Amino acid sequence: MSEFTANSIHVPPAQSPASRDLDSGSGKIFLAIFGIILLIGLIYAGVNLGKALAGVQESSALPYILLGIALLIALGFEFVNGFHDTANAVATVIYTNAMPANLAVIWSGTFNFLGVLASSGAVAFTIVSLLPVELILQVGSAAGFAMVFALLIAAIIWNLATWSFGLPNSSSHTLVGSILGVGFANQLLNGGSGTSGVDWSQVGKVFQALIFSPLAGFILAGALMFILKLVLSGFPALFKAPEGNKPPPLLIRALLIFTCTGVSFSHGSNDGQKGMGLIMLILIGTVPTAFALNYAVSSSDLSAFHSASQTAVATLDGMDHSAALNGDPAAALTKTVQKKAIQPDTLPALAGLIGVVDQQIANRASLRDIPSGQVTNVRNQLYLVDTALTTVLKQPGITTPQKKALTAYKTGGQHATQFIPPFVKVAVALALGMGTMVGWKRIVRTVGEKIGKEHLTYAQGLSAELVAMGLIQAATAYSLPVSTTHVLTSGVAGTMAANGSGLRWSTVRNLAAAWVFTLPASILLSGTLFAIFRSVF
Repeated sequence: MSEFTANSIHVPPAQSPASRDLDSGSGKIFLAIFGIILLIGLIYAGVNLGKALAGVQESSALPYILLGIALLIALGFEFVNGFHDTANAVATVIYTNAMPANLAVIWSGTFNFLGVLASSGAVAFTIVSLLPVELILQVGSAAGFAMVFALLIAAIIWNLATWSFGLPNSSSHTLVGSILGVGFANQLLNGGSGTSGVDWSQVGKVFQALIFSPLAGFILAGALMFILKLVLSGFPALFKAPEGNKPPPLLIRALLIFTCTGVSFSHGSNDGQKGMGLIMLILIGTVPTAFALNYAVSSSDLSAFHSASQTAVATLDGMDHSAALNGDPAAALTKTVQKKAIQPDTLPALAGLIGVVDQQIANRASLRDIPSGQVTNVRNQLYLVDTALTTVLKQPGITTPQKKALTAYKTGGQHATQFIPPFVKVAVALALGMGTMVGWKRIVRTVGEKIGKEHLTYAQGLSAELVAMGLIQAATAYSLPVSTTHVLTSGVAGTMAANGSGLRWSTVRNLAAAWVFTLPASILLSGTLFAIFRSVF
């Protein structure tokens, strides 16, 4: 008997990937169920938005018009994200006959919807933190509206352009590029002010996730494929390609559906948050009275925050600093943010501004009791303190008790400013879920037919999706955005390489070109649009 090797159970398929009928499987029951969910969700989101706006007094209709347009564009981005990115999740189950095409898309859309609803919102604020501090503090200004419109429209344009060519491009990559474009343009238009540009420390963290996730997808999926060959050599059916339209064996089919479900849910819980943060900026900018602060914060939370404020002030007073505060503490902290380093008056300025915020919040039963004219200012003060504290906490020499006290204050401040109302989650979930069911065929064909020279086997589909699901969940746990597209397509390529199936290098080159050109293209688009919109607004 010949010695067993990892490649010994490779079963070459009879033919190369053939064009698949993507209209199979009506899934009418699931479509009807999702239609009912859609109707209920729209009513819920509309009623709750109306309630939030009921107490807002505006002198003109313009804020409401801008709010409506901006929300449509933001939800439009999530809609495009749905049919652009989620198509990757269903390609493997369709091309292994685990699920009929239309049923797979409806199934994936449903679990994208649930993934968004289950998300924490932490990734949303990681995305927001990439934006220039100046524009976040002035989100209701002309420049703030120009920022939101420019980056969202640029991202939609590039996503649609790559979709039209059937290229699985990353919406995350596109959105980050659009944010960078706004930051560069804003800095040029403001003469290089430090707060007007890009926070490169945050960008570095995000790009580590975006750059290394495709490499991890390729390597890990290929390694998993190799391990499956070694461990499950007694199950040759797992390593075969589908025969015609025949579904896989029951256990294999269940595993493939499970991984498709996991990738869809993970995609919703990560990608859905990218639109949430931007929608919150839109709501804060147009109707700050209703959305600048988290009115769900309880009186006991406010009492705890008051204690944390006093402890933070005492901690800062006890830390070494070489200068007393002269003038406005907000202006001093703005310099800290500009330089991204502690200045001589940073610590007393922090203590001073924390005290100012505490005076406006202390002894109130609710954040709703803050006068409407002070709401935006309180939020901006909390955001400025939070940004400056990030710099302070990175400094060498800070003791564990000091770090604990300042982190406790920072957490309390974020609870008051970083929140996602349930109706926003529902609106984003609906947009992403509906998008999943539209325009998905181009991307599915690329993933299923054009990456490898041979037909996708059950083990390859399983390996690629297991790795994608795990990497996306890990990124979400660390509040980092990651590209479902890059992870899954690179995973499929990794399994093809590990199986000796061969890669279609023309497709690989196109995917690589889309990956390389996404950043400069989205930067140029959003920067140009920002300059135009800023003059218009």
